[in-house]
Amino acid sequence: MLAAVMDYFSSCWGPRSRAGHRGKGSDAAGRQDGLLWYKDAGQLATGEFSMAVVQANQLLEDQSQVESGSLSLAEPGPQGTFVGVYDGHGGPETSRFINNHLFSHLRKFATEHKCMSADVIRKAFQATEEGFLSLVSREWSLKPQIASVGSCCLVGVICSGTLYVANLGDSRAVLGRLVKATGEILAMQLSSEHNACYEEVRQELQSAHPDDPHIVVLKHNVWRVKGLIQISRSIGDVYLKRPEYNREPLHSKFRLRETFQRPILSSDPQITEHRIQPNDQFVIFASDGLWEHLSNQEAVDLVQNSPRNGIARKLVKVAMQEAAKKREMRYSDLKKIDRGVRRHFHDDITVVVVFLDSNAMSKASWSKNPSVSLRGGGVALPAKSLAPYSAPAQLSSTY
Repeated sequence: MLAAVMDYFSSCWGPRSRAGHRGKGSDAAGRQDGLLWYKDAGQLATGEFSMAVVQANQLLEDQSQVESGSLSLAEPGPQGTFVGVYDGHGGPETSRFINNHLFSHLRKFATEHKCMSADVIRKAFQATEEGFLSLVSREWSLKPQIASVGSCCLVGVICSGTLYVANLGDSRAVLGRLVKATGEILAMQLSSEHNACYEEVRQELQSAHPDDPHIVVLKHNVWRVKGLIQISRSIGDVYLKRPEYNREPLHSKFRLRETFQRPILSSDPQITEHRIQPNDQFVIFASDGLWEHLSNQEAVDLVQNSPRNGIARKLVKVAMQEAAKKREMRYSDLKKIDRGVRRHFHDDITVVVVFLDSNAMSKASWSKNPSVSLRGGGVALPAKSLAPYSAPAQLSSTY
């Protein structure tokens, strides 16, 4: 009976590739194991990849995607790989919205500019933010809490030998570079984190709001913007960007006593451009759920010293083992804890590892590799859906 129900859900929501084929019954769309979803191995136009997501919240707030092939609507146009990791907070609506819209905005602007660039990526972020603001405006009277929902947003784009990394919030992209002289692997962080725990972020906020002595507040030994939120940049969190939403019927715990003249949080991404070098081996894109338990160097060492197949799932497992150790419990017992309660032990964790293959990145290989379009968790929600979704949990678990 359970198998039949799972087959039904798969047939309804199983993601299609651009060619229209479903991944049911194979690893094409990933696999589910309890609260863990994973895609152990896949081939992109720029190399291999591995992907894994483990749920801790009652509703999965992490969303993610991998897209590979054409990065524009025109032919010929820029080709490459797009990776997105969207760590939601306050609910899943914003991260789902980003998952449904950001990449299409990127393709639209790449078509208009006839290339890939930091400007194209920035415009895609801005269009996604504006789209979510419009959604909040429409939903406000019936669902005011949507004004308090937001998401971090980490994007990597590999195109023409350049890796663009754009970030809002505290997810992280880390490059593994081989040091040929020693054979060691060097961890290089490619993104900056916008979290008030960092002195430079607090200084940035204070410089942007010189007339507000309480722009950052130390609360319960944690620095928070206005005493409410740790991150200083996001998509969504409209109640801290538009004063007209800082009022009833929004719940009082999200409302500031005073109004504000300029947005408290920013939606402007920090973008870096990295020219890929022959010694660059792979990039780890992950939500902060991973980095709470593993350092950059620990993560790249693990990737370098492990088989490629299933490496994202292994990173998630090691992070969970560390979370269990911190609570003086067994990993096997942690896995038995259901979503919602699980959030007291670790966050939702999303990991995407992309291996950089210079041969695969040559133009001659594009025609050989099929397009890839994959969502973390294997579920594609309708673009306008705000309905909560929970995948049926399987009874057995081996991750």
